[in-house]
Amino acid sequence: MTKKELAELLKYSSPREIYVITWNNILKRLFCPFEVQVVQDIGKLKTGQFVFVDEIKVTIELKTVYIINNEAYYYYHFDILV
Repeated sequence: MTKKELAELLKYSSPREIYVITWNNILKRLFCPFEVQVVQDIGKLKTGQFVFVDEIKVTIELKTVYIINNEAYYYYHFDILV
């Protein structure tokens, strides 16, 4: 994906909200900040710790990144608490 294609896609997204599907198939919209639990140690964050996501970003490879305390982390290090 080119930077131009990514920019076109991101015109329709927001760094302050995310849509998730719950365990019982309900679509929910979460607004930042929302709480997540760390599932594996990453940087200064420890397994089991609860933290708040301040923003959501997307890499050029379309991987979701959470901004937590001004640090960027890939989404798969966390469980969203809904």
